Amino acid sequence: MGSSPTTAFVLGAGLGTRLRPLTDSLPKPLVPIFNKPLLTFAFDHLMASGVERFVVNTHHRPEAYARILGEKNGRAEYLGRTVFFRHEPVLLETGGGIKNAQDLIGDSDFVSYNGDVLAAFPLSPLLAAHAGSGNIATLALRSSGAEKRVQFDTASGRITDLRGIIGGRTEPAFLFTGVAVFSPEIFRHIEGGAIVSVIPVLAELVRRGAPVGGVVVDSGSWFDIGNPQAYLDVHRAIAAGGAAFDYLPPDWISRVSPGADVSASARLEGCSCVGSGALIEAGAVLRDTVVWSGARVGAGTALENAVVSPDWIFQVGGEEKP
Repeated sequence: MGSSPTTAFVLGAGLGTRLRPLTDSLPKPLVPIFNKPLLTFAFDHLMASGVERFVVNTHHRPEAYARILGEKNGRAEYLGRTVFFRHEPVLLETGGGIKNAQDLIGDSDFVSYNGDVLAAFPLSPLLAAHAGSGNIATLALRSSGAEKRVQFDTASGRITDLRGIIGGRTEPAFLFTGVAVFSPEIFRHIEGGAIVSVIPVLAELVRRGAPVGGVVVDSGSWFDIGNPQAYLDVHRAIAAGGAAFDYLPPDWISRVSPGADVSASARLEGCSCVGSGALIEAGAVLRDTVVWSGARVGAGTALENAVVSPDWIFQVGGEEKP
């Protein structure tokens, strides 16, 4: 059995188009969940399984990583662990991003983790399935979800198709969680500088009979924060106790961040939360509303199902307001 990976590549370069306007001012992996940047959930999850260093690719609004995570000269620290950043002036997609960061990732097995998912499922089954398997890649799968597009033979532990690229397979389909373990062998199969998703790369390996495996992990939470409604729904689920994160301290939820100014006569209801430096004036009523750092909600304002940044108020299911 091999040792668990100590390096993770966390994908942070996506445009987050489905989450607009939330991603107009922030890259998707940095949107806050109860005032905690989404990307840091991935870091904490991975650290609980032995990961000690991170590589993050960036593209959209890269300056936000410096502001929020303290990135400087291509690196930062998170709870004593080093985070390396690799900027992509041209978006290379997942496969190209992995290849572009090869020198930072190194020549050992590594975890790849989509920076736009929020997960609390156990990683140990994935790490155990990959260790000593000889797989070029091992994918964490779930048996429920809207995007079940990876066919998997549970008897052999092998992936048989991805997104129907190969075709003609009859094995059941599963959802890919966006979390996988790769052997450094993967670098040999991605052209340098190529703009390519990792999915067709893996499909071609499967077609050739190369070992690409999977493991079904249905326990724990998994959320795809694909649009503003899903973003609010995650806050609702957490507030209602419907999502546990055993890798975080019990008191991690921050309803009102230090440095926020909330009037004594304002009311925060449901899953509402307020970020650092935000101002909530007298008589404001917020229900299921997320107020980002530095935003302002005027006196007497009533908001429901909204996200507020310093630049806009987005009513989920409604229209953006300046």
